[in-house]
Amino acid sequence: MDFELTAEQREFQRIVHDFVAKEVRPRARHVDETGEFNWDAVKKMGPMGMLGLQVPEAYGGAEVDTISATIAIAELGWACGSTALAVSAHNHLGCGPLVDYGSEALKQRWLPSLATGKGRLACLALTEPGAGSDLQGGVRTTAKRDGDEWVINGAKMWATNAGIADVMVVLCRTDPGGGSRSLSQILIATDTPGVTIGPPEKKMGLNGSPTHAVSFDNVRVPLDNLVGEEGMGLQQSLATLSKGRVSIGALALGLAQAAYEKALAYAQEREAFGQPIANLQAVQFMLADAATEIQAARLMLYHAAWLKDNGRPFATQAGMAKLFATEMSERVCRNAIQIHGGYGYSREFEVERMYRDTRLMSIGEGTSEIQRLVIARSILGETRGF
Repeated sequence: MDFELTAEQREFQRIVHDFVAKEVRPRARHVDETGEFNWDAVKKMGPMGMLGLQVPEAYGGAEVDTISATIAIAELGWACGSTALAVSAHNHLGCGPLVDYGSEALKQRWLPSLATGKGRLACLALTEPGAGSDLQGGVRTTAKRDGDEWVINGAKMWATNAGIADVMVVLCRTDPGGGSRSLSQILIATDTPGVTIGPPEKKMGLNGSPTHAVSFDNVRVPLDNLVGEEGMGLQQSLATLSKGRVSIGALALGLAQAAYEKALAYAQEREAFGQPIANLQAVQFMLADAATEIQAARLMLYHAAWLKDNGRPFATQAGMAKLFATEMSERVCRNAIQIHGGYGYSREFEVERMYRDTRLMSIGEGTSEIQRLVIARSILGETRGF
């Protein structure tokens, strides 16, 4: 395996980097402080292919390889964690199930507007008040057949993009008997009667990426809104999360890169004891660790992406990459604050925001603890997974 980027991938990275440096990064502080979603930049991403990264060209998407998609989310993370999370969730959690499992009619109906920026975003609704890591046993949202419609009742929480989405893929219990084939994914437009989207949650970070509770009160949608096969919702959701883990790892990588760059620059400018603090061994060690771990995380993410693109099993490697990248990012952002000293604790310096933003990455799309279980079961030869 050779992870030297192709000329096409390098050019794509340059284009994305230049765009986010101009359109996303300058508004990151404002987005964080106000909670306003950066629609101006996101709408411009549609024609660039960034809202349909792996959506087939036939539906208006860019259909890039997974390494390129990883690059795009990392560059977005470097610019603004909030915007990156919304775009990542849209691509991999919202559009992903439609691309992988949706009927031709659903694809034709939704993907062109989602991929080109002519509509709003997409959303995946899995988590419930009593169902986080335990989806199989914890999901209480039900979908019952009534003639040619599904009738959906229940509640979801932590639904990223729900308030800025046109459509959401919802994991519902379609078989009250339980078991691994009791759940299904159903597509629900957010303006469907009976759908109530709560106010944005007040969070530690990522304030410009809206996260909502959603309730469903006798929501009726056509039976044809079933995404994939009835009873395969759990398996489809887990496969979607495996792919999304590479994206979340990439987002964490971007945040770490940004924090490292800020710390490196500050260490060379700030003087103490009559010299730049970059001359102090304690600071040098933190910078050296950051540079080393960032490079390791990047290669792990590229490896998982390469496996996926080559049709090889990648779930374990995706879990490893997500685990390492997200925990690495927290260390790098923490040390970036440490290098800044008291200034790093101030919101006047961007490393404070980056630290708050990266904290979610080791929780969302499978906590670090779940990643360790997935990895352990894989290396121990067990067939069960999350």
